[in-house]
Amino acid sequence: MYQAIVFLPLAGFLIAGLFGRSIGAKGAEYITSGLLVIAAILSWIAFFTFALGDGEAFTVPLLRFISSGALDVDWALRIDTLTVVMLVVVNTVSSLVHIYSIGYMHHDPHRPRFFAYLSLFTFAMLALVTADNLVQMFFGWEGVGLASYLLIGFWYKKPSANAAAIKAFIVNRVGDFGFALGIFGVFVLFGSINFDTIFANAATFLPADGGAGEPVLNFLGYALTNQAALTVVCLLLFLGAMGKSAQVPLHTWLPDAMEGPTPVSALIHAATMVTAGVFMVARLSPIFELSSTALVVVTAVGAFTAFFAATVGLVQNDIKRVIAYSTCSQLGYMFVALGTGFYSAAIFHLFTHAFFKALLFLGAGSVIHAVSDEQDMRKMGGLRRLIPQTYWMMIIGTLALTGVGIPGTIIGTAGFFSKDAIIEGSFVAHNAVAPIAFTLLVVAAIFTSFYSWRLIFLTFHGKPRASADVMHHVHESPMVMLVPLFLLAAGAVFAGIIFEGYFVGHEYDHFWKGALFTLPGNEIVEEFHHVPLWVKLSPFVAMLLGLLVAWQFYIRSPESPKELARRQRVLYAFLLNKWYFDEIYDFLFVNPAKRLGTFLWKKGDGWLIDGFGPDGISARVIDVTNRVVKMQTGYLYHYAFAMLIGIAALVTWMMLGSSF
Repeated sequence: MYQAIVFLPLAGFLIAGLFGRSIGAKGAEYITSGLLVIAAILSWIAFFTFALGDGEAFTVPLLRFISSGALDVDWALRIDTLTVVMLVVVNTVSSLVHIYSIGYMHHDPHRPRFFAYLSLFTFAMLALVTADNLVQMFFGWEGVGLASYLLIGFWYKKPSANAAAIKAFIVNRVGDFGFALGIFGVFVLFGSINFDTIFANAATFLPADGGAGEPVLNFLGYALTNQAALTVVCLLLFLGAMGKSAQVPLHTWLPDAMEGPTPVSALIHAATMVTAGVFMVARLSPIFELSSTALVVVTAVGAFTAFFAATVGLVQNDIKRVIAYSTCSQLGYMFVALGTGFYSAAIFHLFTHAFFKALLFLGAGSVIHAVSDEQDMRKMGGLRRLIPQTYWMMIIGTLALTGVGIPGTIIGTAGFFSKDAIIEGSFVAHNAVAPIAFTLLVVAAIFTSFYSWRLIFLTFHGKPRASADVMHHVHESPMVMLVPLFLLAAGAVFAGIIFEGYFVGHEYDHFWKGALFTLPGNEIVEEFHHVPLWVKLSPFVAMLLGLLVAWQFYIRSPESPKELARRQRVLYAFLLNKWYFDEIYDFLFVNPAKRLGTFLWKKGDGWLIDGFGPDGISARVIDVTNRVVKMQTGYLYHYAFAMLIGIAALVTWMMLGSSF
């Protein structure tokens, strides 16, 4: 069963990719979507039979991968609760995105290629989450990077799509370089890249007396002892997570990824790519727990990213970019949970986030589909009655994202249970930056509520701001696009209520079965249930405050935002330009690289190498031959004259030679 779950998407990719012209667009759509639906059903069966059953973790060996000296790697599927949770997330969202794309991409002439790329993306992510060792994980890690490049730049005739694809690829290479160094460091420290061996050795890696010990790793000219080496390795691994999961400062690729088709955005933001970093840190939690410094860094980066992305989302006007910055912010929440040791809450939020974020992106796609591919919310408005089903699906997604629920009860949306758990966990965490993280997360919750309801009000309420021709053609999406929204809406509403007890509640031990590192006595899991009432109320108050401000600005007094932006021009420009990260990177890295490249091209390659090399030699040969060819006139008297000159020279030479 597990082999089928992983390799059915690969089969879909090969069939659609190799035989797309033969089977046609419809054949590619139905085959890839059908195989993904089967994989999703099998994933849910695995989830209920393993995670909610009494099964023990096991591996499914597939083949011998690498054997070189001390490096011995088999290709095997690691099956535990963390794996089956990710299988459900990846295959459920991917199958619904496939089905949705049948309607959304209906007019695209390259549908076989698109569906092949989607299936490849899914397979790469499945290879990553089922990995039994770091090399296998790196294969999937690079696979999702490749697939994201292909899908973001799917409309390759658009220069902006090509630029976004290249940007995503290059920024992720920075993180991937750190991840690769981290893998090397793990092999040096623990003598293996197999998870079971690593985790067994990690338990006894640090000296029992806390002593520094002998140097075990050389890095950048420094000899590092056990504790320092672990910290460096963890930070290198986390650098990889920062790239994949778009954490500051490696976040700049994520908003530009909106250049791809909307279903691609849903897949990247909800189930693949950005969740890879969160999964990796959770998988390697036994290592990260050995370095308190690394956990502090993870917490700080996550908290700052949650706050930063929320501030930028306040003023964005592209409907997809607002949701993109929301993803960046929510990933920050997950990393705060990881940094504070509340690994189960991070995965719980990853799980619930997949439903409502896919719902929001696909809902946004339905809006874009209805308004003739317009994405600027300032040119929408008044769509509530024209596309009511899409409207209510977006409302449900917004309720889940903002965490609407009643504190202290079981009444609430999915985000209410998972996001609030992270905020409450950060309050009780014994982490040096946890208090700051708690404050930033609550502030980010206010901003999240504001920009989420701003999106709803600008898009669906008020007077229509689109042209009469666009409004005349507004229509509801077909059922092939709406049914995936209905299913995702069910998850956005009920996933928290149903599964909270398993992920972070009384069924914690039975559910996780040791798949995540847990503090003795489930310390943080127990403590977050007993926080003060004001802490439990803080996310609710934040959500309500953001909603009320958005209502005031965009329903009661629509002129207020313009007036505020006019009075606060510097702050508005700062947020609208995303804290000028792109401009700073252009100044520090992009433009110098371009200038260096231009210099090497013009002077190094053109003037020096070509000028004195092949171009120079060929130019001299041509010059000589051009001069020589002038002597070949074709006139008989010229040749006779040349012969006479030659004879005279020969006679002169013979006379002079005989006289000596």
